Amino acid sequence: MANAISANRAELIAIANSVASEKMIDKAIVIEAMEDAIQRAARARYGAENDIRAKLDPETGDLRLWRVVEVVELVEDYFKQVDLKAGQKLKKDAVIGDFIVDPLPAIDLGRIDAQSAKQVIFQKVRDAERERQHEEFKDRVGEIITGVVKSVEFGHVVVNLGRAEGVIRRDQQIPREVVRVGDRIRSVVLNVRRENRGPQIFLSRAHPEFMKKLFAQEVPEIYDGVITIMAAARDPGSRAKIGVISRDSSIDPVGACVGMKGSRVQAVVQEMQGEKIDIIPWSEDTATFVVNALQPAQVSRVVIDEEEERIEVVVPDDQLSLAIGRRGQNVRLASQLTGKAIDIMTEADASEKRQKEFVSRSELFQNELDVDETLSQLLVAEGFGELEEVAYVEIDELAAIEGFDDELAAELQNRALEALERREAAAREERTNLGVEDALAEMPHLTEAMLVTLGKAGVKTLDDLADLATDELVQKKRVDQRRRKSDSGAEDKGGILAAYGLSDEQGNEIIMAARAHWFEDEEA
Repeated sequence: MANAISANRAELIAIANSVASEKMIDKAIVIEAMEDAIQRAARARYGAENDIRAKLDPETGDLRLWRVVEVVELVEDYFKQVDLKAGQKLKKDAVIGDFIVDPLPAIDLGRIDAQSAKQVIFQKVRDAERERQHEEFKDRVGEIITGVVKSVEFGHVVVNLGRAEGVIRRDQQIPREVVRVGDRIRSVVLNVRRENRGPQIFLSRAHPEFMKKLFAQEVPEIYDGVITIMAAARDPGSRAKIGVISRDSSIDPVGACVGMKGSRVQAVVQEMQGEKIDIIPWSEDTATFVVNALQPAQVSRVVIDEEEERIEVVVPDDQLSLAIGRRGQNVRLASQLTGKAIDIMTEADASEKRQKEFVSRSELFQNELDVDETLSQLLVAEGFGELEEVAYVEIDELAAIEGFDDELAAELQNRALEALERREAAAREERTNLGVEDALAEMPHLTEAMLVTLGKAGVKTLDDLADLATDELVQKKRVDQRRRKSDSGAEDKGGILAAYGLSDEQGNEIIMAARAHWFEDEEA
């Protein structure tokens, strides 16, 4: 019997060592799983209500089993508590409040107990293995990793990474790329998430980061940090653009990325299934970078609208189709690269647009300031486009216009202020008709025109406004050359007041001011 017990002990330790080595997890975790399994089996034998503990020596395999009981004055739980008299039988010097260890004889695991123990150990080991995989791969996000294709299920590629599995979803694969079971495949680790079924490792071959990491492998200057890829955009399987800059003026970033006879860039192109790559010198000057990004098309001029985050690019008539590219590909990639929406137009279109703007602004000044056509056109020609600009500009600047004097400048400013007051009054009346509370007019940064916009969106009380998040109120429409959609499928139009150019800080101030009455009510 003694030999059987010792053999059993030796077997337990051998199993623990084997599992820990095979699953690459700490042996202590396996021992803990075994102890937990033995505890459950003992509770099934002696009663689940007992507080039973087990300790397995990781070196010798010796197993100790005991029950813990508390010495109390009045016993309420007969399984976990004893009175002083019974406690002193177990431990002579026991006093009220002591916890006593009551040794139990070793149990012989039956068939059902053994199966139950096996399930507990497997579950614990599986959990530990999942945790190890998560810890191993969570810090490898952005790295290129090589694996073997295990299966292709519903268009998603499952990749064996050695000690874990990753998945390349259909939208993260290069279109028209044929992948077969057993192929070695390179991809970038896009994301690692904890899920009920274990850590999910999401890989990608279509993400711009994959291309950037490939260049880092092929171009030593990028790996060393001498050349930096500042921006990258891809139309997977078709075309890509990267913006590069060199920290060393003696090294040409474009030439270094291309390599001798194109050897470096060709290695990346082959890995990306023949995807054509435009390598562009990056520039801090947005206009210069946009001109470079639209290569090979020639650009006449660039007009940047900082507020709208849009760029208007004028090209010669014969360059229009080249600038736009097949199915809009060239301008779409340039827009991704710069992070701004790009509008391409010909010289004729630009001229027509300028003419329309000139006429509309002239008519605005004619109607609102009650001046003749010549005077209104002179204001527009001097760069004035809005009533606010006339109303709040330094009077000397108005008086400096040829043909103007101080008296005319002062009169124009007064008329502009009166026109703005008329607008405000009309907006106030519309806001009242919409049912927007006067309390909203006391909020910082909000004009009557903004209150009308809020009213039309159904925001009419302080609580309505207080319930909004800052991005719901002021977030600008995000720029993306692909029509960005929200989770519900609707196109993202930004916050309710996105058109007014309020900052996130101003949005926060408005929201917090609207919520102030909540805290006052709580104090009351």
